[in-house]
Amino acid sequence: MAPLQFWKPGTAGPGSSLDRESEAEGSLLLSIPPPSDLYSQQSSRYTAPPSLTTQRTRLPIYKHREKLLWCVEKYGVMIVVGQTGCGKSTRWAAENRVIACTQPRRVAATSVAARVAEEMGSILGDEASFSSPTVGYSIRFEDLSSPERTRVKYLTDGMLFRETMVDPLLSRYSVIMIDEAHERGAYTDLLLGLLKKIRKKRPELRIIISSATIDAEDFLEYFNTNADSSDRTQDDAIIVSLEGRMYPVETAYLEQPVSNYVEAAVQAVFDIHMKEPKGDILVFLTGREEIEEAAQEIADRAISLPKAAPRILPIPLHGGLSPEEQQAMFAPAPRDTRKVIVATNIAEASVTIEGIKYVVDSGFVKLRTYNPKTGMDVLSVTPCSVASANQRSGRAGRTSAGKCFRLYPSSVMRNGVMPITTPPELVRSDISLFLLQLKALGIDNLVRFDFLSPPPTEMMIRALEFLYSLKALDEEGRLTRPLGMNMAEVPVDPMMAAILLNSEEFQCGEEILTIAAMTSVQNVFILGDGAAGAMGEIERRKFTAEEGDHLTLLNAYNAFVKYGRQSPKWCGNHRLNHKALLRAVSIRQQLKKYLDRFGIKTNAARMMPDGTYRSVRENALLNVHPSSVLFTRNATTGWVIFHEVVETSKSFIRDLTVIEQDWLVELAPHYYQFAGGKLKPHYQG
Repeated sequence: MAPLQFWKPGTAGPGSSLDRESEAEGSLLLSIPPPSDLYSQQSSRYTAPPSLTTQRTRLPIYKHREKLLWCVEKYGVMIVVGQTGCGKSTRWAAENRVIACTQPRRVAATSVAARVAEEMGSILGDEASFSSPTVGYSIRFEDLSSPERTRVKYLTDGMLFRETMVDPLLSRYSVIMIDEAHERGAYTDLLLGLLKKIRKKRPELRIIISSATIDAEDFLEYFNTNADSSDRTQDDAIIVSLEGRMYPVETAYLEQPVSNYVEAAVQAVFDIHMKEPKGDILVFLTGREEIEEAAQEIADRAISLPKAAPRILPIPLHGGLSPEEQQAMFAPAPRDTRKVIVATNIAEASVTIEGIKYVVDSGFVKLRTYNPKTGMDVLSVTPCSVASANQRSGRAGRTSAGKCFRLYPSSVMRNGVMPITTPPELVRSDISLFLLQLKALGIDNLVRFDFLSPPPTEMMIRALEFLYSLKALDEEGRLTRPLGMNMAEVPVDPMMAAILLNSEEFQCGEEILTIAAMTSVQNVFILGDGAAGAMGEIERRKFTAEEGDHLTLLNAYNAFVKYGRQSPKWCGNHRLNHKALLRAVSIRQQLKKYLDRFGIKTNAARMMPDGTYRSVRENALLNVHPSSVLFTRNATTGWVIFHEVVETSKSFIRDLTVIEQDWLVELAPHYYQFAGGKLKPHYQG
């Protein structure tokens, strides 16, 4: 393949020099007086160990330390605007109360916590030393913190939201920081709404909102109760702007769009590797399949590099990896080796990877979106936002001057192809789980909840109807007890929670626990391509159940525990992912604790003559995902249930199980019915 031709906007054609993005240093937006003497004396107690002082003082945020602490003392809410890497996620300390810092993703919570613990000279989750507080983290199915000892706690926003179910006022926290708020995840927005309510009862609570883009004014208007007054001295919220990235980044575009951005990304990697000076590369793609394809292609092509060329090491980064696998990106590359991180948007802002000098941006992202035509939540590939593109390019300027290669023309950032910002998750995805949890918090009148961006009415109605069909809500829209309340507590989606909680009735609780755990992990079977893929398929057939994927996963898990004795060697022999299965074991144990504490609707589709499926409720056209054991077979009864819809060129259904048609009416009469001799949804919505 010929090298890609990048060009400078405004010139006659491709092949020109890169254009430099100017990045003026910012300053504090508002004039802030010096901190009070009292607060200066208090803050002087938190002294970094001498060995870590240099590392801390290099961060751009450090020179604003005293001013920021003064703002925390004076204002109830502080919105901090700054590029990722300026230190806004790590530069807080605690004494007797707990500081919480939320992250939108698991890998960010664990990696930032590890870095802060190292800087503070403590061990994650360990007992606090005399000179520094204990640092801990909490993510779904993993908690490395202590209620008694932890003083700085990093956690996903979903985990902090769940804490409000036990402690509605979050009384153990003195400061709560919502990091990367500009991503506008569902739990981020829900937390902002709850924190606004909590501050009415706890005005002493301090809230720090970290944002890297243009949402700061929206956050200020949302939280500032004095917004309508002209007297700014009475404001209880403030925006603080920190300087941008430390080094400039040059940006180049392609003259024309590419037909295959994965292939173009791989080509760009080798163009950079052969032509540019030392420095690691960060490639942005949309999902696990693309990332693994690109990483494998890079590894294959690296074999044919000239002997004098440095080696190249591709490293995948996506949400399906275990925490141990995700940590590989932080390790320095071996000598004479260039590291290539192939990542999803997880690397946009949530983590800082040292040594990145070049960024290759596909311009796309995979988002979970609600399709009003089908009434289903799907994962679809869509152009990323302008704000995300700017975040991505900024990753190249962390440690030195860098370059960003965008695999699209500059015009797509101006003609509306790219939205300015990513739409908030609450207005584009299924919100049934979030409404269920708000109900569990006692917020019955959801219409009056102060959403930062209210979900569309149609989505609210469909979500409430779905929860009613699962018997989580009664006819008055109130949370049922104990079923609805228990469903809100179990950390899985409402449908799987309902299946778990009803499994005892059908004497299949142990099996459903396993299936729930196995569908929570990815890449259980190692298939691959070519001869390796054929061998992987042969091994998978040893576990395959004719009924489909759910029982196939159950067979694999049971064999792993009973015959394999959780051995990595046994997994290698049978082409199974040892780390994924170990995580499934851990998740199953966590879910079982919920069922033990409690004492203790399905997605359906019919097969069509051409081999595709139609969903029963929405009559949407669906295709079996290639990873399914039913991909090359016909379902004997023509009816299946499925776990998830993934939308790329088509709508694919994953994790299928063959069922009898009559089961739907027998087991879910509130959701399905026979009418005119045909199976139909009971409620038309």
